[in-house]
Amino acid sequence: MRKVIFILAAIATLPLMAQRRTYNLPQLEGRVTLTCDFHTHTVFSDGNVWPTVRVDEAWRDGLDALSITDHIEYLPHKDYIPVDYNAAWNIARNYAAERNIILVNGTEITRSMPPGHLNALFIEDASKLRKDNFLEVVEEAINQGAFIHWNHPGWRNQEPDGIPKLYDIHKTLLQKGWLHGIEFFNSTEYYPLVLEFCKQYNLAVIANSDVHGLISEDYFMNKPEAIRPMTLVFARERTHDSLKEAMFKGETVAWFDDMIAGKESLLNEFFNKSITVSKPFHETGRNLFFEITNHTDIPWQLVNGPQGAPASINIPANSVTRVVLAKTFTGKLVYDVRNALTGENTVLKTELIY
Repeated sequence: MRKVIFILAAIATLPLMAQRRTYNLPQLEGRVTLTCDFHTHTVFSDGNVWPTVRVDEAWRDGLDALSITDHIEYLPHKDYIPVDYNAAWNIARNYAAERNIILVNGTEITRSMPPGHLNALFIEDASKLRKDNFLEVVEEAINQGAFIHWNHPGWRNQEPDGIPKLYDIHKTLLQKGWLHGIEFFNSTEYYPLVLEFCKQYNLAVIANSDVHGLISEDYFMNKPEAIRPMTLVFARERTHDSLKEAMFKGETVAWFDDMIAGKESLLNEFFNKSITVSKPFHETGRNLFFEITNHTDIPWQLVNGPQGAPASINIPANSVTRVVLAKTFTGKLVYDVRNALTGENTVLKTELIY
């Protein structure tokens, strides 16, 4: 009896193994959809966790790719932790590889506005980016093959009105081909005008957590089913090189809460790959009945329907929605997808073919 009690007690003290989250997301033609967070911090700048904790969080949260982007210029823990701009990368890279996480070597270039903060991804040596001249820093990152994205451009600590602005220095980066993306969503806020910048200059639309503490404290404390904000990247393969290639092509959309934001062409394919509209399965003297199957974790919200059709259709995640349509309706079932943002004041428009 004592042995049994001892064994049960021992089992009870074992740590619970975290489960990795999985997502149902559409796969665009010839590509795989990668879930990514390209803006996180550790104790090696102003974060509160060790680099391996960031990897464990990414694994648990179902991410395919992660970048730890500790600040170059802002190191509030330097009196307690030796300054090493490559420390987080060196500590985490093998740990991430063993957990099948694509770890992207990155850092945050931290300046007042303008230019603000920028992340340099896919770099080789962060220590070489410690320079006084901003353009020399970016040039060094570019020489290392970096993808540069502008962080939280409407952050009120730097833009009190919360509105992103393209300053001369940003236009210089664009002219040189040294700016490749902008954060549309950061932490808890998003900047609608960014979608116009990204359309105008063909830049990647980015969403990141910018997490400093525990990710669970920021996003999952009161809502376990929530998702952390992420960039969805449509890459040829689930590899580091394919990820980088797709990023430079701007093959990205932002996913946060129940919202998707990005270029219209990508969102159109993304949405159409998400749902299946059935043929009518029943009819009466007055109505037709058909179904919309949502194959994804994203609940779609269709609004502004045509006259004579349902004004709105809510399509919950991973569900089948029944639609009743009057037989007298002869137009096109065209709707706005309210939670698919394509511009500062525009959303995706779609037609349901039944």
